[in-house]
Amino acid sequence: MFHYPQKILFQHCDPAGIVFYPRYYEMLNACIEAWFDEVLGYSFAKMHGADGRGVPTVWQNAEFHAPSRHGDALGFALRVTQVGTSSLDLEVQATCDKDQRAHFTCRLVFIRKDNGRSEPWPPELRQKLLNISKEDM
Repeated sequence: MFHYPQKILFQHCDPAGIVFYPRYYEMLNACIEAWFDEVLGYSFAKMHGADGRGVPTVWQNAEFHAPSRHGDALGFALRVTQVGTSSLDLEVQATCDKDQRAHFTCRLVFIRKDNGRSEPWPPELRQKLLNISKEDM
């Protein structure tokens, strides 16, 4: 399981003083991007740049359990739940201390940017994903 810290900043909050829910999606994406870089060794910069690939989200579910406020220290915990030929299912929990704040499930698909079509994970990357998914189960 990959852990990603995120301090709630003023920019994340709405006039009510709590995290404006679309900001959670930005934090979720930052967690996923860091995971690709730090765990898989495949940065979004390389993937989306020189390699001409991408991993758009094709399906996502979110549940918000409690509000987060300016100054809270959230912990995002990402785990792989399924690896397909070109897809990847993830589950991400956002907590503050032991208090659950949000829960996400999502599916990413590996694509070519030039035509927007899915393609199989490169063999070495797929093997890393499979190994990680076994550890996360």
